[in-house]
Amino acid sequence: MPRVSPTLEGFRASFRRPSLTLAEITWRWTVGAVGWALVFFWLIEFLNTLPVTRGDETLLSTRQPLLIGRAISHILRGSLNRAVLAALLAAFALSLLWIIIASIGRAATVRALLEYFRRGIAGHSAAETNSAREARPFRSLTGLNFLRLALVLAAMLAFVGAAILAGFASPDSHPRPGLVFIFFLPLAGLICIAWPALNWLLSLAGVFAVRDGEDTLGALSAAVVFFRERPGPVFAVSTWTGLAHLIAFSVATTLVSVPLAFFQIAPWRLVIIGMFLVTLGYFGVVDWLYMARLAGYVCIAEMPDIPVPSMPIPIPPAPERTSIDRDETILSDVPNLAVQA
Repeated sequence: MPRVSPTLEGFRASFRRPSLTLAEITWRWTVGAVGWALVFFWLIEFLNTLPVTRGDETLLSTRQPLLIGRAISHILRGSLNRAVLAALLAAFALSLLWIIIASIGRAATVRALLEYFRRGIAGHSAAETNSAREARPFRSLTGLNFLRLALVLAAMLAFVGAAILAGFASPDSHPRPGLVFIFFLPLAGLICIAWPALNWLLSLAGVFAVRDGEDTLGALSAAVVFFRERPGPVFAVSTWTGLAHLIAFSVATTLVSVPLAFFQIAPWRLVIIGMFLVTLGYFGVVDWLYMARLAGYVCIAEMPDIPVPSMPIPIPPAPERTSIDRDETILSDVPNLAVQA
């Protein structure tokens, strides 16, 4: 029986079930649209609270960079606390929205993938398929997504801490910016390695929260065991989808640079619309690749590799049995018969 390729099965599932990619795009882009709307309205409301005097208007109308800078600094004076407080409230609301929507969306997509592989390929019974539907992993997924947000905050604090530690190498009396950069670069590299790895592990744990109904820590432990037992297929799926993502990024950056070449010729609105459409197309391809990778992981979990049968041990043929002469004296049961002969 041929061995199943999880990478090909993941891409095949994303091709056959475009509704999964549409669901992924829906919840991701919903959070993104809400986030941009919060930023837009926060900026408008913040600018409306800034006091602008007639002197500031006069300085702004001079079109002199120095005078305009002084007017802006006078307008923004004393407003930093309000801006930071509003930004924190918006970030908290957006984080809460992302945790809820991401948990619902991940539960729906993983359940659909489990149903696809169990019914269409793996041949599991309907009872096993319905067991995945009856599981309610919302609490576990909420905990995993909360840990992912905490990981983002920890990474940001780690970057700040790395900058502070590197700054000790350059005192005010003897500034050494080159030495600071040398110390900061490896610390930032370690953070950039640990952060995506832990985030990937937490994302993978969501599959087991839906598949096995595990709690947050149980799903995380199952993901670690899954990766430890099946590193080869997991690396294969991640590598191929990562290469496809890199190709999509290269193509998108090339296509975005094309409208910029016509910025002085075509209307600027048309150029911005073209760049916006290319960016949306790139994000759609990225979500499709993410769904293909997730389908590959589900395929590995549901369809383990077929073990290679061991070669049978050859059994040597039994020696041929020759006829025995019953009249031979050595075989007689009469004592001392051979001696008498």
